[in-house]
Amino acid sequence: MKPILEIKNLKIAIDDKVIIDDLSLTINPGEIHAIMGPNGSGKSTLANVLARHPDYKILSGEINYLGKNLIKMTPEECAWQGIFLSFQYPIAIPGVSNMQFLKTAVNAVREHQNKSKLDAVDFIAIVKTKMHELNMPAELLQRALNDGFSGGEKKCNEILQLCMLEPTLAILDEIDSGLDIDALKNVALGINAARNPNKSILLITHYQRLLDHVTPDIIHIMMNGRIVKSGDKQLANKLEQQGYSWITE
Repeated sequence: MKPILEIKNLKIAIDDKVIIDDLSLTINPGEIHAIMGPNGSGKSTLANVLARHPDYKILSGEINYLGKNLIKMTPEECAWQGIFLSFQYPIAIPGVSNMQFLKTAVNAVREHQNKSKLDAVDFIAIVKTKMHELNMPAELLQRALNDGFSGGEKKCNEILQLCMLEPTLAILDEIDSGLDIDALKNVALGINAARNPNKSILLITHYQRLLDHVTPDIIHIMMNGRIVKSGDKQLANKLEQQGYSWITE
């Protein structure tokens, strides 16, 4: 079975400061991996690098996505080939409707994958079904993208994008931050609905509470730019009770 994502001895810097140092990670089809760790450990840096953010410099190492060299891909190529990044802080784009944004994004990916584009009728039918499943009000579709959205609405909208784009590799960077209980459950509902034996998800989170609703196959602890420990859900329980100090002792 070919891994969806294979990272070997990755070293990353930004502004000449090394953030990730000798990180290795393999994610197989159908797996959900969660990465936890203190602030500044490199979690969001990893997410941005996988989406090919240009500000991050790869000093050494390999990143293979479906057997292809991810390092040579542009952000657009990553998106076309099924990599999705939900933003930790989704931005608002006044003047661009949520529906217009979603339809354009979905059809751009479908065109690259040699699939027929969705017309307006088919798109609206699918997106409204997805929104109903996520308990999202239909009126959010007509509003400008994230403009005036609450924190919970922004994060649920990221999950709506995930459900519509159906990526092969979804990277969710602190999708649970700032959510109340109801919004957290809706986000978890969407993540669980996206589980697929041929696709994978990488969750970046600080909190166990998301993992009470989404059970990952593997949890990794990241500190000082590398993965220092991996395990099952019991690892998250221990972090909740004891913090990170026991790892460095």
